Amino acid sequence: MISAPEHALHVVVLAAGASRRFGSPKQLVRIDGRPLLHGAVARAVAVAGPCVWVVLGSGAASLTAVLRQSPASVLINRDWAEGIGSSLRTAVRHLPASCDAILVSLADQVAVTPQDLARLAQAWRRQPAAVVAASYAGIVGVPAIFPRWSFPDLAALRGDAGARVLLRRYAERVVRVPMPSAEVDIDVPEDLARLAPERLAEQTPAAPQPPTA
Repeated sequence: MISAPEHALHVVVLAAGASRRFGSPKQLVRIDGRPLLHGAVARAVAVAGPCVWVVLGSGAASLTAVLRQSPASVLINRDWAEGIGSSLRTAVRHLPASCDAILVSLADQVAVTPQDLARLAQAWRRQPAAVVAASYAGIVGVPAIFPRWSFPDLAALRGDAGARVLLRRYAERVVRVPMPSAEVDIDVPEDLARLAPERLAEQTPAAPQPPTA
């Protein structure tokens, strides 16, 4: 994987929603024996080391406990009810000057692997001025990498307008990376049936573990 101290790519994990359609905080549902949020951050850490930002909102206090031993930085989006645009604004406001690009990922894309994220990073390093995005199910979406030149547009998003708005706007500058795994996300309990049964085998509470690679 990438050596985090030397690279300028940061990962932003968006996990601020209230999980209304799921009926309970989906960030805490156990997949592969650990909370969904824990797994999402572990994938990000495998690619970016400590250069990971997790944006929380609804239920932030309980979710922060899951990450207390993580090398990732937690950001609290107090405007989370506005929509995903507010989480992207929160992240962009906190990025250091050394950050050349961000990889935007959704916590509930549970089939995405560290290798998938690494392929995005490799494509961006070959063309660092390009936007690099996952291609799946006939669409282009997140996970996606946005270079620094696009940060003002990310910071200007409002409401529930997310990164896909910018992917359409920048269509001619987007490098597409096939990623069928990105099609799987968890919005309602029935979505869990799309996962292999062994991934859901352990559903009993356990002490949070640090999300390491």
